[in-house]
Amino acid sequence: MFLEVSSRRDIADDVIELSFRDRDGGPLVDWEPGAHIDLTVSPGVVRQYSLCGRPSDRQHYRIAVLREASGRGGSRAVHDIVQVGSVFEVAGPRNNFALEPVPGYLFIAGGIGITPIIPMIDTAISSGADWQLVYGGRHRTSMAYTEELEQLGPNVSIRPQDVDGLLDIEGALSRCAPDTLIYCCGPEPLLRAVEDHCERRQLLSSLRLERFQARQPTDDVIDAEFEIELGCSGRVLTVPADRSVLDVLRDCGIDVISSCEEGVCGSCEIPVRSGIPEHRDSILTDEERAAGDRMMVCVSRSRSARLCLDVKPADAT
Repeated sequence: MFLEVSSRRDIADDVIELSFRDRDGGPLVDWEPGAHIDLTVSPGVVRQYSLCGRPSDRQHYRIAVLREASGRGGSRAVHDIVQVGSVFEVAGPRNNFALEPVPGYLFIAGGIGITPIIPMIDTAISSGADWQLVYGGRHRTSMAYTEELEQLGPNVSIRPQDVDGLLDIEGALSRCAPDTLIYCCGPEPLLRAVEDHCERRQLLSSLRLERFQARQPTDDVIDAEFEIELGCSGRVLTVPADRSVLDVLRDCGIDVISSCEEGVCGSCEIPVRSGIPEHRDSILTDEERAAGDRMMVCVSRSRSARLCLDVKPADAT
């Protein structure tokens, strides 16, 4: 779909907020907290941005974009070219970070990671759930939506690093009730720290993370050649050590939806009929990885000599 930028405003250092609307004024597709959209910034350049407005607003999608000087150029292009009235191709919304209904939540956000958390807080308030937010950033001026969040009262703890130091993750976790879910989004060092603390407290089953960048492998990974079988067709393709499953499927003429190609957006997920995937994405839970019935073909590979994927050759009828 093609959407028009209806507003643009600066909300923090190097952070802009954009609102999109249907050009004809029609309602937009429903979404739930944690969802994101895929924004085509320019031909071949697609970026994912969390929706941070209200799901009840069917007329607008709201996102916040951090200008990343060391990024691949997508965020810089958004900051440089987007104006009110600009039209962009948008896909989604899609949700890899869904808010589960429970009695209580601990929200932990770092920097621009506050964006998916905002609609989650709205939902928690509406449902009457207990909730706490711990929100950190390098400087207060770099942290988006601080004034809006502070109006929510003592449940919100805003801790700029230059004033308060690193977030007190251990203290926040120590106050969690047994039925609390922990939702965390932000830069990789924060996510790793939260994972480490949750592991020590045996809270990993309660932790829900969303990564903006691919998780770095902790072990030495060796890419090896393997085969993929295309559904019931019996057709077998070889995936070389230096190419991805996605590359090979595209070469075969199979149109696989993809966006980030880093294993963080979930758009290229394909069901696995047999074989053992080697998961390298940053989306699936440990339980979903153990099930082995799906994989992100942009980054994941195979532990078995062959994988059978639930796809059809391009010439299949």
